[in-house]
Amino acid sequence: METTRLGGQGLASSILGFGCMGLSDFYSSSAATETDAIGLIHRALDLGVTMLDTADMYGPHTNERLVGKALQGRRDSVVVASKFGIVRDPGGASRGVDGRPEYVRACCDASLHRLGVDTIDLYYQHRVDPSVPIEETVGAMGDLVRQGKIRYLGLSEAAPATIRRAHKVHPISVLQTEYSLWSRDPEEEILPTVRELGIGFVAYSPLGRGFLAGRFDRAEDLAADDYRRDSPRFRGENFAHNLALLGEIKRIAAEKSCSAAQLALAWLLAQGRDIVPIPGTTRRERLEENCAATAIAIAAGDLARIDAVARPAVAAGARYPERTMHLVNR
Repeated sequence: METTRLGGQGLASSILGFGCMGLSDFYSSSAATETDAIGLIHRALDLGVTMLDTADMYGPHTNERLVGKALQGRRDSVVVASKFGIVRDPGGASRGVDGRPEYVRACCDASLHRLGVDTIDLYYQHRVDPSVPIEETVGAMGDLVRQGKIRYLGLSEAAPATIRRAHKVHPISVLQTEYSLWSRDPEEEILPTVRELGIGFVAYSPLGRGFLAGRFDRAEDLAADDYRRDSPRFRGENFAHNLALLGEIKRIAAEKSCSAAQLALAWLLAQGRDIVPIPGTTRRERLEENCAATAIAIAAGDLARIDAVARPAVAAGARYPERTMHLVNR
């Protein structure tokens, strides 16, 4: 798999990463077994994926431990990306966000221990804490770079003004935000901002939490404990509207002899070499399908057709429930 540079500080990654969250949390209590999950991560590495994306809040904590076990004997070939800032209690309930410098330091030390590494390659603030100036949070992250505990800094779901303020304190290498054929909001302000500043972009949920892969015909197909049941895009009339959008994407994909998921990933890759999607899955065949998308050529005519179907704001419903939307793009 090809590699690319993210940011101006030297971070290199495969053009497609692997989002590890779903191996441990959120989509269903029937997550992959540890043995299967480690095998899947190893298969991703064998296919040329070098970026593994995790966070302390996935599990909570269990996903980092899983990634740490998968890294044993293969650390040197992997970009380990983790995050701090969303606080969850041991039972999984969210308790908000925390960007205090002392919390940053404590989280980093705990993540290093769970991952079993000396240095985290890419460390993100998962969500911006409005009660703590971003300068203080990023200042603490910069101290961790100087101490050798992390190599590169990232922000997740930060607004353009916040990104600019953070970048003045310490160079930000990557911004991670949701971006896909049904979530094109970053194109308006965020992508122009990070490109102006020389910051790379990591696209999470590039397959719309599995929706763009054509996995669901009804909201009832989701497991009872799947958090997507609470998502406005997976409910009622919104779901029906979004299925019609997916039908158009599937038609274009069929003409190119690829799956809807592959078309969605190839479209993202065609948006620029500074964008790395990080799809996740618990199934080997889906992983291999996703990685094969890196070989699909998207011509200008294809882009025009896709843009006409999946135009900005085409999806029905907010991407998060109302109670959590205040945590994004701030």
